[in-house]
Amino acid sequence: MTDQHELILTCPKGLEILLCDEARSLGLEQPRERLAFIQGTGSLETAYRLCLWSRLANRVLLVLRRFAVASAEQLYQEIQSIDWADHLEIQGSLAIEFTGRGAGIDNTHFGALKVKDAIVDQLRDDQGRRPNVDKLNPDVRIHVHLEQGQATVSLDLSGHSLHQRGYRLQQGAAPLKENLAAAILIRSGWPRIAAEGGALADPMCGVGTLLIEAGLIAADVAPNLHRPQWGFTYWLGHVPALWSRLHQEALQRAEEGLSKPPAWIRGYEADPRLIQPARNNIERAGLSQWIRVYQGELATFEPHPDRGQKGLVVCNPPYGERLSDEASLVYLYRHLGERMREACLGWEAGIFTGAPELGKRMGVRSHKQYALWNGALPCKLLLFRIEPQAFVGGAALAADHRAKDAPAAAPVAAPLSEGAQMFANRLRKNLKQFSKWVARSQIECYRLYDADMPEYALAIDVYRDWVHVQEYAAPRSVDPAKAQLRLLDALSAIPQALGIPSERIVLKRRERQTGTRQYERQQATGDFMEVQEGALKLLVNLHDYLDTGLFLDHRPLRLRLQAEASGKRFLNLFCYTATASVHAAKGGARSTTSVDLSKTYLDWARRNLALNGYSERHRLVQADVVHWLEQDREEYDLIFIDPPTFSNSKRMDGVFDVQRDHVHLLDLAMTRLAAGGTLYFSNNFRRFVLDEQLLQRYRVEEISAQTIDEDFQRNPKIHRAWRIQAKA
Repeated sequence: MTDQHELILTCPKGLEILLCDEARSLGLEQPRERLAFIQGTGSLETAYRLCLWSRLANRVLLVLRRFAVASAEQLYQEIQSIDWADHLEIQGSLAIEFTGRGAGIDNTHFGALKVKDAIVDQLRDDQGRRPNVDKLNPDVRIHVHLEQGQATVSLDLSGHSLHQRGYRLQQGAAPLKENLAAAILIRSGWPRIAAEGGALADPMCGVGTLLIEAGLIAADVAPNLHRPQWGFTYWLGHVPALWSRLHQEALQRAEEGLSKPPAWIRGYEADPRLIQPARNNIERAGLSQWIRVYQGELATFEPHPDRGQKGLVVCNPPYGERLSDEASLVYLYRHLGERMREACLGWEAGIFTGAPELGKRMGVRSHKQYALWNGALPCKLLLFRIEPQAFVGGAALAADHRAKDAPAAAPVAAPLSEGAQMFANRLRKNLKQFSKWVARSQIECYRLYDADMPEYALAIDVYRDWVHVQEYAAPRSVDPAKAQLRLLDALSAIPQALGIPSERIVLKRRERQTGTRQYERQQATGDFMEVQEGALKLLVNLHDYLDTGLFLDHRPLRLRLQAEASGKRFLNLFCYTATASVHAAKGGARSTTSVDLSKTYLDWARRNLALNGYSERHRLVQADVVHWLEQDREEYDLIFIDPPTFSNSKRMDGVFDVQRDHVHLLDLAMTRLAAGGTLYFSNNFRRFVLDEQLLQRYRVEEISAQTIDEDFQRNPKIHRAWRIQAKA
């Protein structure tokens, strides 16, 4: 054996430059980059050091020989020319890994078989016995690569891949390999930030891989310090004394590093099921004093370093594996950007994603991007400096959005008829009346007009800078021609009275609904708009359905649920787009469960939750509510039920009629109500009568008047609501 060896280090694609720098610092001479590996020369001491300290490599291979190959038989002969008694005990075990093809070898299994036969035949001929084959834990692992008629035979010194540090026995649904996590941290500048005493926070930490790799770097702990067995452990060329010295040095460095004041490293994870696995992984890595993990939604992410230092925000947010709805991902990334701008000013950030276009939704310009691979998936690491000059201002984004949607030229106002002028005056009066209340309430959606003037039978709702107009079907006693004329008068008045272009007015006709017509698609624009309600953002669609996704009259009920939700298990039945669940989550609900029969509306609900930074731990269930209640055995502290008046969906077992079926529905729901819990029941059937037997069974209080906001005072019969509790 010579003092210098050719060494090959394999790695994930995209890490070659980083690995080259790392290997050079660990003693590898003349390192050269190749696709998914580097090669250079070094002593056995260098090879050991690379095994112990490389945070980026998959394997460290010691090249035994290179030779030309023209046939399978020549491969056999050349392999036999190596004296395998110098490497392997006769009673030992071996495994062969063969890659590449050519020279009549088009099957890697066949190539591995020829190599194995050559080694085994040589040792049996020389010593009368042969070693065993052990593919999982061999004493010696031989690697042969065949490319363009050239074979490279190497000894695998690492054994199992070096990314398997040994601490991660539990992992989440989309695990990040440890060496890729280390590369993300190195590219993001963590070694520099840690040396300067900076902090690190991961707002979506999963089982803690990024946190642990950051801790190992900051504490100067060799990533494979505690690996029990190596590929060289039973290799006959192994020098135990040399290895022992290097290992002892690494132990000493780790002891000194871990005795320093710990770096501030924190992780936050919305899914409560991942918290304990993350803490277990951290403990196995020996970093319990350095890393803390907390359960928390992205909406609440706000790092507070102990010593007030800045640092690095780093994370691997989902990009298709963890959340199935693409729109939800858009809002997730946008919310991540908002939290970074609001809570991490002056920090740096590294966001690793397989969907870099989502990074553009964050509202912060990245100053560098690096191409990396997560397995076979091409990804990018986006680097940010969280400073105001890098922000893409929310106001600017909104202005851009408005500019794209606005007409090329402002419409010329036509003279209004007498009736239209009268209608415009009423709209201006209402607008002035509501302006202070709207600003004080922090809402962008409200009912401006609701058939205030009987001859103009319209409901007019403001949605930010859009207007949603619903025409009530005129009674048969009204001349259709006159009704049409009044509608045209109203439509001509709205743009001038409200200063909104006609292109931003959406008109629908409201008729008595039967079956599921209320929920049927009217158009297919897929045009969703964000609106604000208090501190929350919600999605509305003004075009595609008769209803917009937000029942404005239930605003006080949603705010009441938010105020009462802290620490409670919340159940939302007939949840529609789950706006009440979003409010409950904002109010600190321990969990929310939202049930509806419509997949379309549950997808919408998922987007509403994601838009506000709430994860899928807020459960969404597609089911017939009555049937689901008959099967469910969970308890809930707070329940909200707002059923349709009538439903005969094909996916239901039967027909639901709120008047006929509300007693059975409420009895079922009350069996799921925890002791001391509260159920809120509401519906908008004008002729609804609550069955008196419910008053005998439960404590029932009608709260309809308390749930009518200022914009619905003209129409107090818009809905009725009750507060129901179990009798003491």
